[in-house]
Amino acid sequence: MRRGNKEIKDRAVVEGLLRTCPVGRLATNGKDGYPRVKPLNFSYYDGKIYFHSALEGEKIEDIKRDDRVCFETDLPIAYIKARRQPCKADYLYRSVIIKGRASLVSDPEERAAAFRSLLEKYQPEGVAGAYLQEKLGITAIVRIDVQEMTGKEDLGTGEVRDRVLAALENNDPLPLEL
Repeated sequence: MRRGNKEIKDRAVVEGLLRTCPVGRLATNGKDGYPRVKPLNFSYYDGKIYFHSALEGEKIEDIKRDDRVCFETDLPIAYIKARRQPCKADYLYRSVIIKGRASLVSDPEERAAAFRSLLEKYQPEGVAGAYLQEKLGITAIVRIDVQEMTGKEDLGTGEVRDRVLAALENNDPLPLEL
């Protein structure tokens, strides 16, 4: 990382982002040589990233051809308006970037556990067991084995940083406008 002062060194903060950020972005290598980025729902479970997909399609084809992927998620925290100069506007955030290898999960127990982790993240009020089995039969489950994981943040300085940290602690709605 070029700017070491922005690295999130606390693994718990990085893993917390992976557990709570609602959208991740998956980059695959397309058959035409161009990278492809797709937003998706995901879960961080047992030290791995999981997501579901249709059984066929561009993501699945890309992964079968080249399992190297990059995954990103971020939390927009605050937008700081410029007061006199447009270049003084700022955006505060936390983010995670993962390099890894993606594969289709075939083991029935791992598929069920991964699918359940997705449902628990996006539907914490509960899930119906019969629906799980029915849906699993028509859904691909993909696992990303993490090879490298980096967290990065800009929380501002001084009074702004204090306000941002308080907002994060209080679970205030984000992004803030400062």
